[in-house]
Amino acid sequence: MPVKVFCGIDWASDHHDVAVVDGDGKLLGRARIGDDAVGLQQLLDLLAEHGDTPDERIPVAIETSRGLLVASLRATGRPVYAVNPMAAARYRERHTVSRKKSDHLDAMVLANILRTDADAHRPLPADSELAQAVAVLARAQQDAVWDRTQAGNKLRSHLREYFPGYLAAVQPVTGGLNAPLARTLLAAAPTPGQAARLTRTQLKAVLKRAGRQRGIDAEAERLHAALRIPQMRQLPLVETAMGRQALALLGKFEAACTAADDLAEASVELFEQHPDAAVITSFPGLGSLSGARVLAEIGDDRSRFADAKALKAYAGSAPVTRASGKSHAVMVRRVKNQRLAAVGYVWAFASLTASPGARAHYDRRRKAGDRHTSAQRNLYNRLLGCLHHCLATGTPYSETTAFPAPPRLELAVAA
Repeated sequence: MPVKVFCGIDWASDHHDVAVVDGDGKLLGRARIGDDAVGLQQLLDLLAEHGDTPDERIPVAIETSRGLLVASLRATGRPVYAVNPMAAARYRERHTVSRKKSDHLDAMVLANILRTDADAHRPLPADSELAQAVAVLARAQQDAVWDRTQAGNKLRSHLREYFPGYLAAVQPVTGGLNAPLARTLLAAAPTPGQAARLTRTQLKAVLKRAGRQRGIDAEAERLHAALRIPQMRQLPLVETAMGRQALALLGKFEAACTAADDLAEASVELFEQHPDAAVITSFPGLGSLSGARVLAEIGDDRSRFADAKALKAYAGSAPVTRASGKSHAVMVRRVKNQRLAAVGYVWAFASLTASPGARAHYDRRRKAGDRHTSAQRNLYNRLLGCLHHCLATGTPYSETTAFPAPPRLELAVAA
């Protein structure tokens, strides 16, 4: 039986406007509810008044996919559609040419989107609780990595202004400024004057505090010489002040590094409990952390993507065609899941050394005229298709199946 009633919710930080319409677009009910348990119960009561039952849930359209309200609605088992706010704004113009706007009108627009164009929108995927938890941690870890990069860039830029000798001294260290040794050393001596006064014994203590266990004497000798190389200096008071600023920036950088490391450990631990982990990590170039990021974005609801093409479009690896009249152009897809695209670049790059087939595929694309980024995106597109198949069938990655050897041309020998 087709759905006869539709619900739209215009959400806000402290309240939400609700509109319920029938199959003809007639307003059946409206309400303004609070962002709390009482408001949720009011919403459920309103839906129940208009035919909402456990066997036939009224679908809901809302302009967000996050928050307690969305989580509570999904827990009831009803279809919840997260409509892009830009799309909703275009739909609003169908109802009013004066471009007037109100919370109630927005809720009505969202309800009518489901009434007229539900097939053009997708409900939020029914991912398992474990997959949703992995998504929380993996996305938080990715955010922490981006924060760490930003904080590190700010600190590095500041150090160039008064302490370039430090950057040169820690450059050979694995990890550079991100390394625990680099951060511990800067905390011990944030100015060129303090660094030059560090003794070999003090440097050995710094190395041990940073977790160094081997080659301490040699590394202490190298740092001792590197920190005493003459360099340009700021005025004494200015240098001291800039040292204090460096310590403040270092505190933010330390927090970002700690958060990234802790969240990475938690993400991996939870991801490895998921049934899809074995299939995902069987792919070349995907480890537990990058695999957790992949699972976080594609989820474990097998009905989410109708086929591999849908997954590729979602990830942004498939090109988009623009054709009008005699004009025909194939372009890079800009509207995509940016997080999945980011891990895809890392995945494709790592697979070049882990998979002979991936390397051969990349080389063929380069010889065909693709630039590095395009060749990597094409490789990522190929790997995504393989991943979709493997997850759907529950089979691990096979190099010979993913990249079969090209048929050999037999030379005809004249008799």
